[in-house]
Amino acid sequence: GNSDTQLAIVRAGAILPLVALLSSGTAVAKEKAVGVLRKVAGDFDNQVAIAAAGAIPPLVALLTSGPADAKEKAAVALWNLAVNSDNRVAIAKAGAIPPLVALLTTGTAVA
Repeated sequence: GNSDTQLAIVRAGAILPLVALLSSGTAVAKEKAVGVLRKVAGDFDNQVAIAAAGAIPPLVALLTSGPADAKEKAAVALWNLAVNSDNRVAIAKAGAIPPLVALLTTGTAVA
């Protein structure tokens, strides 16, 4: 199932390279990476690992500089990460609140 695929992605050590792509990848690579991170961030252990890998600042950056699809996926990834209270603090400190509020008025139908 889907959770088996997500577990396989994490066990294969994909979180760090995916987080690296958020900052250094092409626009397409960033969108694909944020899409995968958005999905695996639904699991509590992954939320901790994704935040520890440094994903929050580049996810926040995508909220303002990414294409519409990447902004939407970054917002959902941050939403998933925010289930963890430590991550909520880190998300706020990374400056996510203003761009998230901006998405409420300028975002896509989903974000």
